[in-house]
Amino acid sequence: MFNVETYRGKREENYDLVIKQLAALLEGETNTVANLSNASALLNQFLDRVNWVGFYVLEDGELVLGPFQGLPACVRIPLGRGVCGSSAQEKKTFKVEDVHQFPGHIACDAASQSEIVVPLIKDGELLGVLDIDSPEKNRFDELDQSKLEQFVQELVKHL
Repeated sequence: MFNVETYRGKREENYDLVIKQLAALLEGETNTVANLSNASALLNQFLDRVNWVGFYVLEDGELVLGPFQGLPACVRIPLGRGVCGSSAQEKKTFKVEDVHQFPGHIACDAASQSEIVVPLIKDGELLGVLDIDSPEKNRFDELDQSKLEQFVQELVKHL
């Protein structure tokens, strides 16, 4: 039913296409685990030069590992700790060029060099975060940030 897509347009056009694909993939489905699973798989297939794509969901005041693509990861992250916990606490995107320079960085995968974390917010409430790691420093730019925030906006409509 699904095939690996080769994205041939400009980066911005490709991001727009993957956001449309997400909307179509999640249409009519309300199960959070299923939707986060498909969203992480879609992003993992779409993005290049990444080694981890997934979600942490808010549960009892801390982030708990959710659906992801990549190596096994840290299971629980306190709010305010590391890139994910800081993004969640401040409810804003964190784009980190060099994770080794981020105070309190939590190293789940030693190969990770840069990271972007986008909070999932619905009706003003934090649901969790999208976390993407790369084995390259400076992997993520402003276009990545803007389009991943749009991706998350589409995703939370289905959570």
